Amino acid sequence: MKLLLQNIILPFDADDSEIISFSADKMRRSGFDPRTLHFRIYKKSFDARHRDDIKAVCSVIVDLPCDGSDVQKIEPQLKKLNAVVINDTPLEFEYGNEPIGKKPLVVGMGPAGLFCALLLAENGYEPILIDRGASVEERVRDVEEFYRIGELNCESNIQFGAGGAGTFSDGKLVTRINDNRCSYVLERLYEFGAPEEILTKAKPHIGTDKLRVVVSNLLKRIEELGGEVRYHCRFDGFERIESGYSAHTSCGDINCSLIVLALGHSARDTIGMLLEKGMLIEPKPFSVGVRIEHLKEDIDKVLYGNFAGHPKLGAGEYNLSDTKGGRGVYTFCMCPGGEVVAAASESGGVVVNGMSSYARDGKNSNSALAVTVSREDYGNTVEKAIEYQRTLERAAFAAGGSDYSAPIQTVGDFMNSISKNEPTKVMPTYMNGNRVKMSRLDKLLPIYVTDALKRGISLFGKRLPGFDSPHAVLSGVETRTSSPVRMIRNENMTGVGFERIYPCGEGAGYAGGITSAAVDGIKTATEIMKKYSPVSK
Repeated sequence: MKLLLQNIILPFDADDSEIISFSADKMRRSGFDPRTLHFRIYKKSFDARHRDDIKAVCSVIVDLPCDGSDVQKIEPQLKKLNAVVINDTPLEFEYGNEPIGKKPLVVGMGPAGLFCALLLAENGYEPILIDRGASVEERVRDVEEFYRIGELNCESNIQFGAGGAGTFSDGKLVTRINDNRCSYVLERLYEFGAPEEILTKAKPHIGTDKLRVVVSNLLKRIEELGGEVRYHCRFDGFERIESGYSAHTSCGDINCSLIVLALGHSARDTIGMLLEKGMLIEPKPFSVGVRIEHLKEDIDKVLYGNFAGHPKLGAGEYNLSDTKGGRGVYTFCMCPGGEVVAAASESGGVVVNGMSSYARDGKNSNSALAVTVSREDYGNTVEKAIEYQRTLERAAFAAGGSDYSAPIQTVGDFMNSISKNEPTKVMPTYMNGNRVKMSRLDKLLPIYVTDALKRGISLFGKRLPGFDSPHAVLSGVETRTSSPVRMIRNENMTGVGFERIYPCGEGAGYAGGITSAAVDGIKTATEIMKKYSPVSK
């Protein structure tokens, strides 16, 4: 039996052995013999509400030498311990009897596609995994070339290629979903090269540098198990054939038993093709806004006071939101010690996002500052949702000088609706600070977005002193916070009217971030295995 000891509170600099020792003593005082138990830290976070007395808040898993039938016997002790019995059973899969025939095709190498293909490969289904973009190594070179000469490769960039958009991010693994598959995702990421600390941190992250290694190792494993990995292979259409589909791609037709659509949130041309094919897709709310940059040391001092910079605490993170003003405004994808990146995937558009390495040791910290956009704001159709994003991106491109420079504005100027003060204390990091242009972001965005951003900056400055510093820098525009559409699927996770097509992950509207997208990929693979027998059989 496994117990979860909750709210183990110690000084923030307590090491793991002290946490385990404290937990063992707590179990002893409740009548258990610690010598018969096994302890491991489950999660650790910090409570910095009192900056002069920062605490580590931990939960610890305890293995007891008894089974679930003994729960009633120890019920009084569990209450005294503030402990709960946890279900730690491994993932189990069942296999259908229907012959799968041809190999399954997985479109997209983001977290959803990768985990779906990995599980299929490990269970004998020999998937074909394709992506319109390049391998990790080639993709890094393409992005560096874009930064150097300002020529965008529309098929290999920060959005498209091995690992998806997450490859060029902070590699955050925090998720709001409550699913036991989340732990499985973390364990597999660790297996493929992620830092061990992601298994215990309450706010785990990998960092773009280490995530690239993880993605490459995961793809290598899929190939070792009989899967095929094809880059520069854009999914352009499909036709129904006997026992499956003929998928039309930029590198030829692929006959397959089924298609998993793990497209990511930026494959707009593919969404258009699916609409023409009659797939049921609906628009949904999303968010747009800007990136805000502060000095990392300033954020750390506000959050941790005199303990700022302590190696046990790491870089300071914040998460701010307000929904009382009629339109939600919030920070999103905060990147401590990171940089603002050029995330465009279409010619003639500027998109910003955030990225940081595992060390998070850059001079600035940045975050998206986003405002909710309702379906009524853009016209309540899929086409108009995409056009809404695209219009803002093209306006940002023009405002930046039509060379992929990002329009920027200090927070002081933004709040005062002017553009005359160039950055001084906080220097922009977009494209290494080499491609930015002073502009009026307050005029570039819709008035209701601008008003909500101003409200948020003012309010968040009261919650996090210095957030509203006039020296902070805004870069625009952030439009790819999530997919603007949802592909409607049945209970068996196939598209409505498309028996062997499986919409999956963030691009299909069923996830938001690395972990939840990976979980949806696992769920999709599980449904496929439940119906079909492996290729090898």
